[in-house]
Amino acid sequence: MTNFLLSIGGEAVPAAAHFPVIDPATGEPFALAPDASEAQLDLAVTAARNAFAIWRHLDAPARTAAMVTFADAIRAQAEPLAELLTREQGKPLSVARREVAFAADRIAGMAALDIGGGYLREGPLGPVRLDYVPMGVVGVIAPWNAPLILAMQMVAQALAAGNAVVVKPSPFTPLSTLRLGELAARTLPPGLVNTLSGGNDLGQWMTNHPGIDKIAFVGSTATGKKVMAAASASLKRVSLELGGNDAAIVLDDIDVTEIAPRLFASAFINSGQICMAVKRVLVQAPIAGALADALAAEAQKARVGGGFEPDVEYGPVQNRPQFDKVLAIIEDARAQGGTILTGGHALNRPGYFIAPTIVTGLREGSRLVDEEQFGPVLPILSFDSDEEAVTRANATRFGLGASVWSGNRARAEALAKRLEAGTVWINGHGGAAPDLPFGGFKESGIGRGMGLAGLRSYAEIRVMHGVGG
Repeated sequence: MTNFLLSIGGEAVPAAAHFPVIDPATGEPFALAPDASEAQLDLAVTAARNAFAIWRHLDAPARTAAMVTFADAIRAQAEPLAELLTREQGKPLSVARREVAFAADRIAGMAALDIGGGYLREGPLGPVRLDYVPMGVVGVIAPWNAPLILAMQMVAQALAAGNAVVVKPSPFTPLSTLRLGELAARTLPPGLVNTLSGGNDLGQWMTNHPGIDKIAFVGSTATGKKVMAAASASLKRVSLELGGNDAAIVLDDIDVTEIAPRLFASAFINSGQICMAVKRVLVQAPIAGALADALAAEAQKARVGGGFEPDVEYGPVQNRPQFDKVLAIIEDARAQGGTILTGGHALNRPGYFIAPTIVTGLREGSRLVDEEQFGPVLPILSFDSDEEAVTRANATRFGLGASVWSGNRARAEALAKRLEAGTVWINGHGGAAPDLPFGGFKESGIGRGMGLAGLRSYAEIRVMHGVGG
């Protein structure tokens, strides 16, 4: 497959160079993606600035109508987009279909939010009002685990706040985003959304580019720190949604049989490659063995395979570097004295498949407990008291999400309020919506995405004195 083009200024543009895209279900290349040059980035930024000059002055209903048209165009192409997403990312086709739908919903949902502003109070010069002023051109750098929904929620916030956009998908999963770029070029004003694929050089050019006013990034904490450091040279605004090591605290008053399937799904969704997936389970000692056995049973019956295989639930790890990292973390768990209840190995087939893995017998200090594994392996840790559970859940440099599972709502709420995480769930884990802000404490990010907090982070605040209420 070679029929992929960049989108610059509303036009489909070829690149002089290309790079291979790997099907993670086979480990083999199946397509070539265009590798944008620095000169093409300059063209895209210029096109975005020209589009911004018009878009910023449109009223909210006009912006909303245009964004809804874009969302509808995505829905109309849902099946080919989902098939392409499965091919490059590896997730089951049913899951890819949901991602395409959610991407469209993110656009329409953000378009429906009112950024607010207006009269604050009377001052000595007359009325005082607050305005949210769009920044200009936003550089969107998206990850490989959920490339469409995460790219589009950043694009949607930027557009809804009045900005123009240059989008860079991950080089591991560029193709479906390039297709969305084509749809944006057909349905939105020319140059409003420009889509360029490329490698690390392109990302660095974007963070250094004087014509880009903000970088919106979703990805690993290590890369996010590099983005923030590069952006600091020009004081570019940044929104960083980074890694997580989400703890699920399971108290001894819960029904293990009832929660095990839901807890397993929350940990192994997208083969564990979700920032808000459960990364470690802290379970109270009296039920620790029963829960570990129940989760191991779920892992043993999970249907793992290529995304186009019938009834498959979990696909491969998306790329070879991540595949190797997850296997190394499993080996470290063994070396640290962990007990592998099930899994613990790569599947004997082509591609980057790892058997769903449940590990017990570890504590803090092992890679599987301390790091974000971002793959289909889950540690089960035992604790005694509620106080111990909170202390250990918070003993991490991450703070994206957490959950408490209990049959006693008041007890669960008391613990939930003490957890250092941007989102905390009770008797569930995972999920986001356009009207709810999402982001993390500590090294899990800077700022919030979605909701009014997210939307307003794509604008500057201006206070006006004496200009009318």
